[in-house]
Amino acid sequence: MPFFLIALAILCVGGVALLISSQRKSTPAGRHFESIDEPIVGLVEHEASLPPVLLPEHPRANDINAVKFSLGFRGYRCDQVDDTLDVLSAEISRLENTIRDMESRRVISDTTQN
Repeated sequence: MPFFLIALAILCVGGVALLISSQRKSTPAGRHFESIDEPIVGLVEHEASLPPVLLPEHPRANDINAVKFSLGFRGYRCDQVDDTLDVLSAEISRLENTIRDMESRRVISDTTQN
């Protein structure tokens, strides 16, 4: 008797599956895409919803070590990282220019002493 009930249940489930699959629209095989007239534009720039990561005007190593970025959906927030890197880049450029000026003054002072 239990085998009969199991077979009946399997037949009922199969019949329902067959009925559902036959009611679906039949579409030809393969992918079909609609063409659009407007060009596809890249990803939209994310709008910042959190306060920016603030660094002092002239950051030092301790300031950089203290920077903490908020975690986003797939990692750090790109807008915060980009802003921080822009500040650091400007400071490094300023320091490089200062070093270059000091070296040129040293070379000039060395040549005038001789």
